Amino acid sequence: MVVERSNLLSMMKLSIKVLIQSSLSLGRTLDSEYPPLQQFFVVLEHCLKHGLKVRKTFIGQNKSIWAPLELIEKLCPESADISTSVRDMPGIKTGLGRARAWLHLALMQKKIADYMKELINRRELLGEFYEPGALIMEEEGAVIVGMLVGLNLIDANLCVKGEDLDSQVGVIDFSMYLKDPQATETTQDDSKMTAILDQKHYIEELNRHLSCTVTDLQAKMDSLEKTNSKLIEELTAATDRINALREEQEQLKQENAHILQTSQRKEEVTLQDSQLELETYRQTRQGLDEMYSVVWKQYKEEKRIRQLQKELELQIGLKQEMEVAMKLLEKDTHEKQDTLAALRQQLDQVKNLNLQMFNKAQESDRVAQKKEEDMERLEKKMIQMEAAMKELEQRCQNCCCCSLFRAGLESELSTEKEQRQNLQRELHREQDNSAELRTQLQQLQGLQMELLDLRQEKKQLQQLCEEQEQALQEMGLHLSQYIYIYIYIIDFTVTFDQFNASLLNKGHAWLKDDEATRCKQCQKEFSISRRKHHCRNCGDIYCNSCSSNELALPSYPRPVRVCDICHSLLLQRSSIRS
Repeated sequence: MVVERSNLLSMMKLSIKVLIQSSLSLGRTLDSEYPPLQQFFVVLEHCLKHGLKVRKTFIGQNKSIWAPLELIEKLCPESADISTSVRDMPGIKTGLGRARAWLHLALMQKKIADYMKELINRRELLGEFYEPGALIMEEEGAVIVGMLVGLNLIDANLCVKGEDLDSQVGVIDFSMYLKDPQATETTQDDSKMTAILDQKHYIEELNRHLSCTVTDLQAKMDSLEKTNSKLIEELTAATDRINALREEQEQLKQENAHILQTSQRKEEVTLQDSQLELETYRQTRQGLDEMYSVVWKQYKEEKRIRQLQKELELQIGLKQEMEVAMKLLEKDTHEKQDTLAALRQQLDQVKNLNLQMFNKAQESDRVAQKKEEDMERLEKKMIQMEAAMKELEQRCQNCCCCSLFRAGLESELSTEKEQRQNLQRELHREQDNSAELRTQLQQLQGLQMELLDLRQEKKQLQQLCEEQEQALQEMGLHLSQYIYIYIYIIDFTVTFDQFNASLLNKGHAWLKDDEATRCKQCQKEFSISRRKHHCRNCGDIYCNSCSSNELALPSYPRPVRVCDICHSLLLQRSSIRS
């Protein structure tokens, strides 16, 4: 491994040196057909292949440098464009071809040294792909990366799409590096030797490739032999199973024939037994039919009696419920009448208070007006007195003899001031009284609002009373109808069986009171004011407004209550018949 690393390092030095010198001497961009550039890619490929681990797959062994180069996409996000463009190339199918295309594109971008440096720095990741003594894992790899920096001077213009990168043979041409650059002419012997050496190296490379392909084919043959042996074993096991299943099938056929014979015998015996049982059954059936007819007649009579008893009990229960409801309604009406009387008394009291407060307010306003007038008069007097005082002071200054008169005037002024203060106090009292009267007025306004609310409540209570009176009237009508039906039940004119049979013939059933909470037509909830009513045609429950029609039915001797829907249907039928 050490010798191989040193040889590859020296070959890389030679290839890079020759490539740089030739490109500088030419002074132009390099094509993909330029021999030193081709030899550089061959040597770099051998360096990357050195110490590469062999990966086993389902098809065979795989040894490609594309897997470590794919890591650069994760380490350097800038190289993502190169890897995606390589994967999208339609002409490349192998991993080696993708790696060669990647190296070409990296050299064109002048970033092959940067990408290889990132790859070599992460040796813990390269351990999955390379053995410990590989060139990239040792110091020689870092030296090669340093030499690759010099390739940034070269401008490469390579066409990757047109080349067949999958099937190229990577053989190093040593004749290019053995030539003397100073010699202008070569002899024929030297040319023959170089040609022989080229042929030799070419044959050696072919031998290596052939040996690799032979080893791959041998591994494939071994795997095929193993799979073939497994298939043979499975075939033998399957044939054994098939033979065992055939034996079991023959045994089952024999058992099936034996079972058929026994079943036929049993069938014959059972047929004879069944015939005897049929004769005995016919004889017993005749007697049972006679007994059943007698019992059925008795059952019908008892059923009629029980149904009549149930109907009587129901009617009695309904009558009791109606009586209880009537008592409750009477209690409610008495209580509401009491509340109405109390509210009327309160209204009368409030009216009297309102009148008293109104009278007091008027009197207080009159007193306040009088006092204001007095205040104005006193103010006028005060103004006059002040004017007189000024005149008197002037006169006093003119004559000193009027001192006694001045003292009298001052005493009058003091009395006037005392009267003025008393009047102001009375004014304040009257203002306080007026404020109290205003508060009382506000209270009266609040009482008036309460009066309006009470009147509205009174109207609502009156409406409720009217609705309850209507409900009582309807209940009285119902009671009369129930009494009429009760008399007809006692007289056995119309039985409940005939009524239920008429409903069943029409395809309807008599709905119970507990099963309905809303009117079937208008969907309004039932209450004390909105009672439940049965349609005598369909048996459903409606309110009074939706079942206010009456028609004569074949199962009733007189017109009975019918819902609006049945009323319209029956009228249509009668018109069609007529």
